[in-house]
Amino acid sequence: MIRRGNRRPSLKTPDDVMTLTEHLGELRVRIIRSALAVALFAVLVIAFYEPVLDFLRGPYIDLCRRRGEGYCGASVGADGEPELFALGPLEGLSARLRIGMWSGLILASPVILWQVWRFIVPALHSRERKLAVPFILSSVLLFLLGGFLAYITLEKALEFLIAWSGQDVTQAFRVTDYVNLVMMMIGAFGVGLQFPVLLVFMQLVGIVTPQQLLGGWRYALIIIVVLAAVITPSGDPVSLAALAIPMTVLFFVAVVIGRFMQRRQRKAAPAATP
Repeated sequence: MIRRGNRRPSLKTPDDVMTLTEHLGELRVRIIRSALAVALFAVLVIAFYEPVLDFLRGPYIDLCRRRGEGYCGASVGADGEPELFALGPLEGLSARLRIGMWSGLILASPVILWQVWRFIVPALHSRERKLAVPFILSSVLLFLLGGFLAYITLEKALEFLIAWSGQDVTQAFRVTDYVNLVMMMIGAFGVGLQFPVLLVFMQLVGIVTPQQLLGGWRYALIIIVVLAAVITPSGDPVSLAALAIPMTVLFFVAVVIGRFMQRRQRKAAPAATP
């Protein structure tokens, strides 16, 4: 008879215990599933490379058109449209693979977040597990909002960077450098807007309280600005403000959500008492 391998343990409560080997096996499964999701979306995006690249070039094209002839220098082709340049035989392939990789990570983020959540679920109580869908849904929506903010502010960011390169510098953007900047901006904004989700989770498990967060709001603002400056790839003030302002607003939203959860817990406590 053929014996099947041991199934992964199913933990029902935080009091259940997994061995180190079981933890590593569970982690391996989650990583493999996440990697497969990234690879699947990456292949899909690579198959539609041209329209995706045109979409990413949108802010740069709009900037060159708005500022008029001569602003984008050598980047303007014979047809008058801004172009990106490949300075080596492998650069086109590299750009295609980078777009696929970055897009795969972004599009697979719901799957990755779900796998992360499923990995930490055994350490949570049933009340906390019920919030899985709201947490995943809010994380995905905030990531999309961050990517949207990055895309619509990219034109101003590029304008700032071009202006600071100097009047005697002729613009000619390499396709790999441009793709890296755009995708890193989208990723950075998406990750940055996960900040309130983390705060809500920390309040849920009792690491911090809404009162503590509200009492330290001045320090929180400093941390938000520093964090936005660090994770913003372009380093320009336009992108920094575009990320720091919504993070600040969402910080206070997270405090309000924490207060609401706190009140519900207090109301539920007497009812649970025999």
